[in-house]
Amino acid sequence: MSEKEKNGEVLTPEDIKELAPLYEAVVLALKQVYDPEIPVNIYDLGLIYELNINKGREVNIKMTFTAPNCPMADEVLAEVKQNVLLTPGVKGCNVDLVFEPVWDQSMLSDDARIALGMDPEF
Repeated sequence: MSEKEKNGEVLTPEDIKELAPLYEAVVLALKQVYDPEIPVNIYDLGLIYELNINKGREVNIKMTFTAPNCPMADEVLAEVKQNVLLTPGVKGCNVDLVFEPVWDQSMLSDDARIALGMDPEF
């Protein structure tokens, strides 16, 4: 048994089923945050690399920016955290900014590609 299993951190299928609506609500909250330079939300831009919710209903996010020197980084990070914390059922939120892997256009969702006038097939 792993250390996480001993500490009750590993989600059971029942936990996942119970947390699924909260996960969807957090995704909707993230879709309300827009990149300051691109008219697409951060979720569809592919800036959210990891989104986990533990049994304590604490959200852990790993995200990036389209460029490492984003002048609005602090404001966007604060908006991400605020939107997630305002989601009913969320008890806490931690946002880690990472730059590996480096973001590129392949991470765009089909919705983002369409919004940007790109072919969603590529």
